[in-house]
Amino acid sequence: MFSKPSKIGDFLWEIPQSGKMRVPARIYGTEKIIKETEEEAIRQIINVTYLPGIVNYAIAMPDIHSGYGPPIGGVGATLIPDGVISPGFVGYDQNCGVRLLRSDLSAQEIKDRMDKISTAIQSNVPSGLGKGRTEKMSLNEIDLVLKEGVSYLVGKGYGVAEDIIYCEESGRMDNADPKFVSDRAKERGRGQLGTLGSGNHFCEIQKVVEVFDKETAEVFGIENDQVVIMIHTGSRGLGHQNCTDYLKIISNAMDQYGIKVPDRELACVPFNSTEGSNFFAALSAACNFAWANRQMITHYVRLSWEKVFGEAHPLDLVYDVAHNIAKVEEHEIDGVKKKLLVHRKGATRAFPPESLEIPERHRKTGQVVFIPGSMGDSSYILSGVVTSNESWHTVCHGAGRRMSRKAALRKIDGRNLIKELNKKGIIVKSHSLRGIAEEAPSAYKDIDEVIGSVVGAKLAKKVAKLKPLAVIKGE
Repeated sequence: MFSKPSKIGDFLWEIPQSGKMRVPARIYGTEKIIKETEEEAIRQIINVTYLPGIVNYAIAMPDIHSGYGPPIGGVGATLIPDGVISPGFVGYDQNCGVRLLRSDLSAQEIKDRMDKISTAIQSNVPSGLGKGRTEKMSLNEIDLVLKEGVSYLVGKGYGVAEDIIYCEESGRMDNADPKFVSDRAKERGRGQLGTLGSGNHFCEIQKVVEVFDKETAEVFGIENDQVVIMIHTGSRGLGHQNCTDYLKIISNAMDQYGIKVPDRELACVPFNSTEGSNFFAALSAACNFAWANRQMITHYVRLSWEKVFGEAHPLDLVYDVAHNIAKVEEHEIDGVKKKLLVHRKGATRAFPPESLEIPERHRKTGQVVFIPGSMGDSSYILSGVVTSNESWHTVCHGAGRRMSRKAALRKIDGRNLIKELNKKGIIVKSHSLRGIAEEAPSAYKDIDEVIGSVVGAKLAKKVAKLKPLAVIKGE
């Protein structure tokens, strides 16, 4: 048994340090969110407190739900160089993330061609478990993508210079080294660049239905009734294999460092160990692949858009953020800046104004943040704020499941759900009724409750609200 979370703030709960816990565990959310959170997810965030070198507390975002090892929505920082790095605390879909493209067209202007553009995107962007493109990259090309990320593709003509500027880390982690990624992982990724994954991955055509902060929205290029396109996917089979490979390596190495954890999926080693530095190099490479994947999808979405609406109506990148990642960052602890390895699993970086790590254009507003809702529900654009320092400037990554995929399949009929969404004016493109049922809005927490928690806890501020017009689902 474990202690139940106690309320210590309007939107903050804590499980105090006890037993072998190195730090307390904290959860952001309303009372409703805490009540909806599974015991397993709470147990998992407590397990995170056992990690050697963890600083201050283990943190869970309002979208917390159970995963492998740490919960989805988990955040934790370890002190460099002796703190640990954990593959499970990144997740199997390394650098799964979200990017948003903005158009200069209104929802009214594209209304009559909604089916045509959504069909074109579905045709040009393969999706689903194991699905890929017919053409495969050579292993040499894969290595270049792993090393250079988005910049490699832009150099090959699959984008423009601004696509690099408006990516987290400029779409490339410098520490990446392809030699630490296994041949099996590379082989799995050869045909998957430019493809959506399965599960909750999607490409969604949306419209801006409400602007909360006009000045910030203008900086982001966002205005009311504007059509935007949200892309959510990650590193596909390459990242999954990379995590699998290093979980095994790191699990086998823990004994020599005297490390014990309550869950094998939390396997970890010191960041400065051979295994730790090798994994960080491999993770960085997989992250570069994921950014490149979203960049290649952007290329095919742009081709589809141009075919339907012409060259006079381009799609520009607003920003691209990761939510399954571990990165070296500087944060202030007790008034002193220290170098930390921040793990974010199903959680999004939300750096405040003046941060040098975000594009110059955004330094007065704070970093752009995207929180997608469940299929058919609202999504939000937010911006980072200085008051999120206790969460390592982090927010949630979505609504968060409140029903397992198996439970959703038992309760929800995919055909009926598509009909319901069509009645709301939302086109759904998917080859899998199973996938539709698994990702039903009722399987997820209330996005407005989640966003209210984030804003109420002063982790970010609302900029705009988006509603879906068409959903192209990963299968």
